[in-house]
Amino acid sequence: MSNQPKLGECLKALRRRHGWTLQEVNQRTGVAVSTLSKVENDQMSLTYDKLLQISEGLGIALAELLSPSGGAGTALARRSIGRPGEGLPQVTPNYDYLYLCTELQRKRMVPVLTTVKTRDIAGFGPLLRHSGEEFIFVLDGAIEVHTDHYAPVRLETGGSIYIDSTMGHGYVAVGEGDATILGVCSSPDPDLEGTLRSLFTA
Repeated sequence: MSNQPKLGECLKALRRRHGWTLQEVNQRTGVAVSTLSKVENDQMSLTYDKLLQISEGLGIALAELLSPSGGAGTALARRSIGRPGEGLPQVTPNYDYLYLCTELQRKRMVPVLTTVKTRDIAGFGPLLRHSGEEFIFVLDGAIEVHTDHYAPVRLETGGSIYIDSTMGHGYVAVGEGDATILGVCSSPDPDLEGTLRSLFTA
């Protein structure tokens, strides 16, 4: 039994791999910093319910939480190949989405190819908000990025932006025709793709 990894060692190794502080783990999981610290220092253990709370809050499998290597061998075996036109489409008033690599579950990043159709922020409706962060790269055309805390910014083909997705945000096409962008969203939400899709189905 002495060769079995300790929970504290596993949790600390997981935090270091992801660059998380105890405060960030607390914010993601709701487990007190003092509790997390005691666990890492082998001063206390956790109930099964608490373990599930941590794994779900961090968006990881319970097995990864209990492995000092984080299940790296399994994670490295995942892959998804996309062919032109393949993906899960979703049509909304402002955007036409094509979600990519949808056969992979519990992804930590959600790649989305998006056609920006709307051309007037006044008719956009409420700005979008969701957990995590996102990176946007303009593949074709030009867009204007509107957010809660910054003045609008125009991005031409080849331009990009990285934002906190909890901040209200919206993109409108400017110039001639629609614009095409590639977005990559990330979040501790274990079903981020489902959450994003539900923003337009409520």
